[in-house]
Amino acid sequence: MNDPFVEELKIRQLVERWAVWRDAGDWERFATVWHPDGVMMATWFQGSFTEFIRVTQEGWAKGVSILHFLGGSAIDLAGDRAIAQTKMTISQRGPVEGVLCDVVCTGRFYDFLVKVAGEWKLLHRQPIYEKDRIDPVDPSARLALDADRLARMPEGYRHLAYIQTGIGYQVKMDMPMLKGPQVEALYARGARWLAGGALER
Repeated sequence: MNDPFVEELKIRQLVERWAVWRDAGDWERFATVWHPDGVMMATWFQGSFTEFIRVTQEGWAKGVSILHFLGGSAIDLAGDRAIAQTKMTISQRGPVEGVLCDVVCTGRFYDFLVKVAGEWKLLHRQPIYEKDRIDPVDPSARLALDADRLARMPEGYRHLAYIQTGIGYQVKMDMPMLKGPQVEALYARGARWLAGGALER
């Protein structure tokens, strides 16, 4: 029988490798954390992990800067399946209304993981966006946001969506946040999958 503590450590290791290898651009090793059918959901991208790698590389070439920092994890195990929730921040630097800014969004990675041939693999990642903020890199700079456009953005990732739409990304506007029907549906989907149901995309 697998030791739950050991299995949780292995999953935590996978989550940490995702962040380190992705942010370092170590794409060959980054690909190893994923299940062959792995899917990445983000504000600016939804699709297969291979396509996620490709479009991230393209963004890097254009100067897009998005980094991740991790906090604690809570992991639910059910045989060869697991749901991991990991506190995280997403940090993006870029121009906003002509001013170089940092946007920091706090949330959780909500991960569907499956054990294949003795190794945990990431099958589906759905971030939960809880709150965010925007700051000019130069604290003396004057930043004037379009209040109407900002108000149309989802509360949990309002400033992240503002910077991303501003540089040309199509942002998904119904992602799970701290509260609301989207996050409740995500929790229910995770519970059904842990109980042996099919993964609902």
